[in-house]
Amino acid sequence: MKRSRMWNRISQYLFPSQSAETRREAGGSTCTAQTGSAILTPQFSGAQRDVQITSNVYYQHVPSPAEPKDTTADPPDNKEYIQKCQAELKSFLEKETMNLFQGTEEDEPTPLDKIYTELFITKGGGGEVNTEHEVIELGRKRCKETKINLNDIFQPLPNEHYPPQRVLTVGIAGMGKTVSVLKFTQDWARKEANNTIEFLFLFTFRELNLIKDEKWSVMTLIAHYFVEVKDLKASDYDGLKVLFIFDGLDESKLPLDFKNNKVCRRVTELTTVDVLLTNLITGKLMHKASVWITSRPAASARIPFNSFDRVTEVRGFNDKQKEEYFQKKVSDKDMAQKIFDHLQSKPLRSLYIMCHIPVFSWISATVLQSLLTETHTGELPKSVTEMYTHFLIVQAKMTRKKNYEDREADKVLIMKLGKLAFEQLQEGNVIFDENHLKSCQIELTHAAVYSGVCTQIIKKECGLHKKEMYCFIHLSVQEFLAALYVLETFIDSGENLLPSQTDMKRKRKLPITFLHKKAVDMALANNKGQWDLFLRFLLGLSQNENQKLIQKVFGFKEGRPWNNEETINHIHEKIKKLSYADQSINLFHCLNELGDQSLVQQVQNYQSSGDVSKMLPAHWSALAYQLLVSNEDLDLFDLKKYCKSDDVLQRLLPVLKVSKIASLSDCKLAGRCCRLISSVLSLKSCCLEELDLSRNNLQDSGMRLLAVGLRSPNCKLQKLRLAGCRFSEVGCADLASSLRSNPAHLRVLDLARNELQDAGVDRLSEFLLHCKLEKLSLKCCSLTADSCSHLALCCPSSLKELDLSYNQQTDRGVELLCDWLRKPQCCLEILRLSEMTDSGCTSLASALTLNPSHLIELDLSKTDQLGSGALHLSQIQRDDSYRLQTLTVTQ
Repeated sequence: MKRSRMWNRISQYLFPSQSAETRREAGGSTCTAQTGSAILTPQFSGAQRDVQITSNVYYQHVPSPAEPKDTTADPPDNKEYIQKCQAELKSFLEKETMNLFQGTEEDEPTPLDKIYTELFITKGGGGEVNTEHEVIELGRKRCKETKINLNDIFQPLPNEHYPPQRVLTVGIAGMGKTVSVLKFTQDWARKEANNTIEFLFLFTFRELNLIKDEKWSVMTLIAHYFVEVKDLKASDYDGLKVLFIFDGLDESKLPLDFKNNKVCRRVTELTTVDVLLTNLITGKLMHKASVWITSRPAASARIPFNSFDRVTEVRGFNDKQKEEYFQKKVSDKDMAQKIFDHLQSKPLRSLYIMCHIPVFSWISATVLQSLLTETHTGELPKSVTEMYTHFLIVQAKMTRKKNYEDREADKVLIMKLGKLAFEQLQEGNVIFDENHLKSCQIELTHAAVYSGVCTQIIKKECGLHKKEMYCFIHLSVQEFLAALYVLETFIDSGENLLPSQTDMKRKRKLPITFLHKKAVDMALANNKGQWDLFLRFLLGLSQNENQKLIQKVFGFKEGRPWNNEETINHIHEKIKKLSYADQSINLFHCLNELGDQSLVQQVQNYQSSGDVSKMLPAHWSALAYQLLVSNEDLDLFDLKKYCKSDDVLQRLLPVLKVSKIASLSDCKLAGRCCRLISSVLSLKSCCLEELDLSRNNLQDSGMRLLAVGLRSPNCKLQKLRLAGCRFSEVGCADLASSLRSNPAHLRVLDLARNELQDAGVDRLSEFLLHCKLEKLSLKCCSLTADSCSHLALCCPSSLKELDLSYNQQTDRGVELLCDWLRKPQCCLEILRLSEMTDSGCTSLASALTLNPSHLIELDLSKTDQLGSGALHLSQIQRDDSYRLQTLTVTQ
């Protein structure tokens, strides 16, 4: 079966080059997308066709700018020709997306319909760049997620008035972005979805890289790749709904200079591909067209966030889908359950967490199924490094069966692939070409021989742009091979390949701890986590058991047994000194690879004794790690359960990041802690819904720091309590400014016992005008009647509870407030006031007479000169035509 034109353009680079035999032994379908990461998806008959997705959604309707129409009008009979082109395009796309070819056996395609992919959509996606290794970040718990179907990605959500025109879909390597794009395209071509789209054009950034230095217009670019529409004129597109899909932004070598690129408005204007794209994305060119871009998270920042109406995120498996995957992947149900039970066991939580990634689930299933089939009772991998080591061994065995290679040939090829992996990792590359292979002395046939490890990506195009590209099946496999190469080079020759300030790169007989320390320092020096997983692999491969295994299977040089105690102590010292809590979590993963649980065990001993006061900073970091890898419910984070201090909060920050409720009241915290809390509120994965910082000495400086997080579009706080935090109207101004810029979520705000004064309430009123607040406490805030005037003008109709007790608002303030209480828009149910006389009671009674349907509780403390006004309120309470149930009046 010949591969078709579009398959050579797009689909061929999705999959590892595997023979039929390899696929039968591996037991599953493999497809790799963009960065070369593989998406392993269960195949089953009767598969559900609807692909559900969850995405981070950011919606902002951007009106299309006016653009003059082409002066040449389409003749009526031209509609038939346009429809003919449309039909031919759909026929072509349907044929091209019908099957996914796996490997080089072209006669065994996998129907796209049988690929199971699920995506998630979460409202309010962030535009920030993640500063963690993407594999580690993926394991984070996310805030509430809203599922939609893949084919609804360009449809408005229930609370939206307009469909999004420009959509960004992000996801780490191997999550299914490209397969989702192909499924969307196939359903459109079959007229099963999105029939309002009249023309769909799918490009990859990888192919656009090849023509980045040439001159194109939109018309010639479309015609070059889609000959079915090459004869359409510019005017033919007038009034038609067109969708451009650009897949794989993270692979783009285009500058994407949105700031300096010239404006291009005409579809016939010749310019660079970069200029065409920036103008298409911003709506200056073909402003009615829709645009869909896919990317890995870090690269998405190359496009201004406000260019998109919606941002979606492709997520991995949730816990239920993990179990479902293993049940479908492994035909023997008893074995499938054994595999799942092994991964779920408490000591192996780090493995289970990584199964969020479909390709890691596939690796785990492949390895564990092979080991259980061969040994039945053999020792199963307990760490990430052991899992990848056995994966490499499984691939080697398959290769030997096919090609009769010996272990020496395996070792040579693995070291060449490791050299390639390490050099490209240093450059930040996950895609490389034939020249990169040749520089590592890898023959083109070798890349295909080791099909489970290195993917051959061959693009065969009609025209001048023929190019062969390669990548590993997943970034984590590249990191594993890189670590193996660095370690075995050090053992074999004493050469240190890691960056070093000293001239010791080629000295021999250095202890292994020298390499370990360099790797630890290199990982900690990178604030984006680029070397975190590499470090875990390097240390794990240094374990004697793993060394014996790879020596036995591949014939690597046998080094003298070494003690990792010095490396463990070095990591312990780093943990003590680290200020960035997330880095310490990765170091605990490293200790786990080295078999060291001493700090975690000490923490458990302290907890058992009930005395945590003697715990050192490293112990608190160990506790954070212990909680994260446990199966405990971490929705509520109560710092008082541990220790009341800023330092402990900093060490436990990774736990706060996965919590929904943060109880930090009365914890002796200072203003500097607000910087930490803001960092959590700003995360796109932030789950916090309630934050209580009451009775901490935060002051105005703390409010300024906290405002940074509250202002973030990722902040979804619903309840914020800051009672008794010792800030003034200055801090209130910062707070109000941040809340005003992000007013949609907050429902409860407690600012009691702070010196806000009238100026603070004045600033707060700007937020109140646009919020959906339900409870507001301004108790004991040194307020006067002027504050009542501000509140009467700006309190939202959503407000149900207002506490103004222990202020000096006087009768004048009560009368001003009653102007609001009388209005039918006022739905207040609970009101607390003080410092008034019977005259104020009279005003309240009058207001309730005009608006009797809402107020349930009225608390009037410190009321003087009780008389007819108070009596009238008492009568209202007893009258069933009013809702007032509780009336408290004290002198």
